[in-house]
Amino acid sequence: MPMIYKTFKPTTSTVQFAALSFAFAGVLASAALWRPASVSAQAEPAPNTTAYYTQKVQPILQENCYRCHGGVNHRGGLHIDSKAGLLKGGHDGAVLVPGSAENSLLIKLIRHEGPANDPMPMPPKSKISDADIATVTAWVKAGAIMPE
Repeated sequence: MPMIYKTFKPTTSTVQFAALSFAFAGVLASAALWRPASVSAQAEPAPNTTAYYTQKVQPILQENCYRCHGGVNHRGGLHIDSKAGLLKGGHDGAVLVPGSAENSLLIKLIRHEGPANDPMPMPPKSKISDADIATVTAWVKAGAIMPE
């Protein structure tokens, strides 16, 4: 006896059910595989915090300035590896005015825009990146908060 196959003719409701089933399965798979980034990894420290100084500003100063103005080296009488040293300044006077980047000699020097009579571009051999200058400037504008 020959087998007779019936031709399947899907109805509108069958097609809709299948489409919804596939969509639901996709949503479940996405939810199972999705892993949000941790909040601490996303949060950048604010410029008015010591964390901003230690994570962002201090590495810039260490890389570009400490050779001459940190540790046992204090050219021009400037100690930039401590809060007291930065606030005191060097032989030419104060280099940092917390809250005022426009009046801070530090910002002018790292921009290579020092005084006309003695420009003192810092670092002297090459200018630091614009991004690093912006980081230090934001820190100064926010009050130059750093650990004691």
